[in-house]
Amino acid sequence: MALASLALLLTLTGYAVLCAVQPFAPCRKCTGTGLRQAHRTVKLCRRCHGRRYRLRTGRRLLNTSRDIHHHGTRRPHHDH
Repeated sequence: MALASLALLLTLTGYAVLCAVQPFAPCRKCTGTGLRQAHRTVKLCRRCHGRRYRLRTGRRLLNTSRDIHHHGTRRPHHDH
């Protein structure tokens, strides 16, 4: 049980470091080309909008939690 917990902790730590160092990954739908072929026509990828990269899920969660914390802990602005 301890070995499995340690392996899970190391995996999550490694993924967190990866999200911090390299927040974007190649799009899975277009394999990082930004283009999709559909019935003899080439179109921009709908998932990445032709940008070729997507934001990793872990980084998206980090950004969302940071925004929630920021909006929940702001000091009130008083004009004098």
